[in-house]
Amino acid sequence: MILYWEKILIPYEQAVEELKVKFKAIRNEYRRLDEYSPIEFVTGRVKAISSIIDKARLRDVPLDRIEEEIEDIAGIRIMCQLVDDIEKVVQLIRDRDGKDIKIVEERDYITNIKESGYRSYHIIIKYKVHTVFGEKEILAEIQIRTLAMNFWATIEHSLNYKFSKNIPKDIKERLKNAAEAAFLLDKEMSEIRDDIVDAQELFQMKSSLIVDILRKIQNLYFTGRIKEFEGVQERFLILQEIGDVNELKKFSRELDNMIL
Repeated sequence: MILYWEKILIPYEQAVEELKVKFKAIRNEYRRLDEYSPIEFVTGRVKAISSIIDKARLRDVPLDRIEEEIEDIAGIRIMCQLVDDIEKVVQLIRDRDGKDIKIVEERDYITNIKESGYRSYHIIIKYKVHTVFGEKEILAEIQIRTLAMNFWATIEHSLNYKFSKNIPKDIKERLKNAAEAAFLLDKEMSEIRDDIVDAQELFQMKSSLIVDILRKIQNLYFTGRIKEFEGVQERFLILQEIGDVNELKKFSRELDNMIL
């Protein structure tokens, strides 16, 4: 029986790893270009066997139909900083529709909030993986939410587990209020979006610049110009502490001329 489940879950595990790599690559591309990324981080998981069986029983799904009727055996979660970023990520996924993924259904729990207060955007997709047994198309769920929404959902999930999905009425009400407070925080952050984006783009630019300068200083060292290297290193430490991006750019250009 265990071997039976392992064989079923292998393609789902592969799909999760591949999808994580793809969405992380999108995030890293934004960052390499010193641009703000709508993707903050990406996680993924394959549902535990016990959870799959419980869900199948709850929905009256025969075990030989779980792959066709249970959509979230493979799950990817994409976290965003701001509410506005969610639509951007959704559009990135839509742009891939018919290429490496097929969108089956979209569920907007941000506009259509669940009674519990749960907010998130879900996309059910079909995704092909290539295994030793051949090509296989599986269903997977992508959840897109803000960090605040994710924090709330994690707490709610834990409480559901503790109370066997029968959370006391007073705690349910407080959870609902907390969900609203988290959403108000998201809205407030969106109001100062431009300042946040500018600050993060500046930070990303400065980080990339420092990495580039360190590489150039290392190249200078390997040319054997030890005295120049020591002076350059001392100047860099001072400029790094001051943190002026324009001065760091100027210093980087000077290094280019020294290395030539």
